Amino acid sequence: MIFSSDNWAGAHPVIAESLVKAAGGFASAYGTSELDKKVEKAFSEVFERDVAVFFVATGTAANSLALASANRPGGHVFCHREAHVNVDECGAPEFFSHGAKLSPVDGTHGKINPALLEKQIKHSRGGGVHGGQPMAITMTQATEAGTVYSLDEIDAIANIAKSANLPLHMDGARFANALVTLDTTPAEMTWKRGVDLLSFGGTKNGCWCAEALILFDTSKAEEMGYLRKRSAQLFSKSRFIAAQFDAYLEGGLWLDLARHANGMANRLAEGVAASNSTRLAWPTGSNELFVILKKETASRLEAEGAVFYDWPVPHTLAGSVAEDEGLYRLVTSFATQTADVDRFLDVVP
Repeated sequence: MIFSSDNWAGAHPVIAESLVKAAGGFASAYGTSELDKKVEKAFSEVFERDVAVFFVATGTAANSLALASANRPGGHVFCHREAHVNVDECGAPEFFSHGAKLSPVDGTHGKINPALLEKQIKHSRGGGVHGGQPMAITMTQATEAGTVYSLDEIDAIANIAKSANLPLHMDGARFANALVTLDTTPAEMTWKRGVDLLSFGGTKNGCWCAEALILFDTSKAEEMGYLRKRSAQLFSKSRFIAAQFDAYLEGGLWLDLARHANGMANRLAEGVAASNSTRLAWPTGSNELFVILKKETASRLEAEGAVFYDWPVPHTLAGSVAEDEGLYRLVTSFATQTADVDRFLDVVP
C-alpha cells in the first residue's frame, strides 16, 4: 500500500524494454541521434505544431531553465504560494536566473487567484527600479494540491500574462494526469490558451528518468541550448532519454498510465467519502488526494503497511481539523493496484 508518491513507482515494462533496445550499438551524441529526432517530431505531433524540445534530468531543472530563459534584471516570477518552485526546489529557480525573486500569490487549493495575481503584478511595478520588475508567471498543472485548472481558468491566467507582456510557464510534472481529467488535447491545454513554455514530466508517470522542457516559440531554441549546456543538463547519451519518451508517447501509453493512476485515486476518494470517520480535505482532479484521518486510524494504517505522508494544514483549513485528526497526502500511480486501494479502505472505519 504505497501511497507516498508517484516518484516511488518504478518504470513501466514497455519503457524499460525501450531502454534495453537503445542500449546496443552506436548513436551520435548530444541530441543528434535519429531516435532523438524521432522523439522531437513526436512531440510536435502531440502538440499539433513545431516545438523545441530539451531533455533534462529533473522537473526542477526544467522549471529553473524555463524561468531563466525569461530572466530580467530585478525580475519577479509570480507563482502560487504552495507551488513546487516556491517550496520544494531549494532556490534553484532563483539560482539559475541569477537572483530572480519568486513572488507568491494566494489562491484556493493550489490555484492562483487571478484577481490577486493582477494586484501582485501591479504592486511589483509600483516601486520602480527599487522594487524590480515583473518577469514571468508560472502555474502548476496539476497543482500541488491535486487540483486541476480548467481551460477557462488557464485562459484567465494567460490573459493576465498577455496583458502584462509576461511569458507564461506551466509546470507539468503531472501534465498527463491533468490532461486526462479535462479530456482535452495537449494543444488545447497549453499554447492554444497562451502557455509559452512547458515542463513536461514523464518520471512520475512510468519513466525511469525523463523530463522535457517544451518551447512553443521555436525562435527561442538557440538561447535555451546555451542555458541547458551551462546548467550541466545536456546529456551526451541523450538517446536514453529519447528511448523513454519514444515508448511513453507511442500509442498513447502516457495517457493510459495517467488514466489508471487517476482511476485508482477516484476509487480511493469514493471509499473515503463513504467512511464515517474519514473525509476528503477538498475535491481533487488528479492522482493526489488529501485526506483528514483520525491520528489513531493513520497509525493503524501504517502498522498494516500503508505508506503516505503527513501534510501541513493550510490556512484555508484552519479550525476544521480536530486535535485528534491530521491531514495526509495519498498519491496513486500507474503501478497502484486495486487490491492496494481496497486493503487501505478496509482499515478505514
